[in-house]
Amino acid sequence: MLTWKEIINFSVKGNPIPDRRVEKTDAEWRQQLTPKQFRIARQKGTERPYSGELCSIYDEGQYNCICCDTPLFDSTIKFESGSGWPSFTQPIAPKAIKYHKDSSLGMVRVEVMCNTCDGHLGHVFPDGPEPSGLRYCINSESMTLDSKVEETK
Repeated sequence: MLTWKEIINFSVKGNPIPDRRVEKTDAEWRQQLTPKQFRIARQKGTERPYSGELCSIYDEGQYNCICCDTPLFDSTIKFESGSGWPSFTQPIAPKAIKYHKDSSLGMVRVEVMCNTCDGHLGHVFPDGPEPSGLRYCINSESMTLDSKVEETK
């Protein structure tokens, strides 16, 4: 289980090496994604709170990156944070997420991205529930829910 200290360390000293990399041009991403998905996942945008389709869905399954389909989060660790964005306590695997120190907007936060394709997901905060104490606050537009995964378990 990842800790806040490990996340800060990743954001400062370097991230885990992903199992694979997916790199495309902006033109290729624009062909694949909707304009809203492109703005959020490739240009580091943010959807309005409570506006994302996946915010209030708690179906079983796996949340994958909208850009490269990398598994990011499991539905069993999703929780209602009251923030207006889908929230999770841990990634599906430590190498799934990339961490970046974000000093924009006059504050210091930790941005989370897909470690496979660098797609922007959201941010992680140290104010989540136990046992991890983490809250991954993720844009719905950055993910898809694959409910077929649970059926095969």
